[in-house]
Amino acid sequence: QVQLQESGPGLVKPSQTLSLTCTVSGGSITTNFYHWSWIRQPPGKGLEWIGYIAYSGSTYYSPSLKSRTSISRDTSKNQFTLQLSSVTPEDTAVYYCASTSTLSGVPPYDYWGQGTQVTVSS
Repeated sequence: QVQLQESGPGLVKPSQTLSLTCTVSGGSITTNFYHWSWIRQPPGKGLEWIGYIAYSGSTYYSPSLKSRTSISRDTSKNQFTLQLSSVTPEDTAVYYCASTSTLSGVPPYDYWGQGTQVTVSS
């Protein structure tokens, strides 16, 4: 059973960079065809996909967030990391990591982390 766990600071100041890590257990982030995504849900709104890093190491980002987003991985630790720069209060959300085995990296997601609240405030 694959398990995902998000970690990182719960409070980030405006204009700073938000950094979250997803630690994967029970499976490898290099397993063929798996895509490892970051998704967020702002308060009172729906889920918003941020981007993914594929089993191959390639990345793909939401066009609306692409200029501020970077997703990387550490295969030795079986982790992948989200960095979102120049944050504003509008980036306040519950952030999730999730995985899918679809060839194109789109839903449905097989596994989800429990989510972590990130608040952007001075």
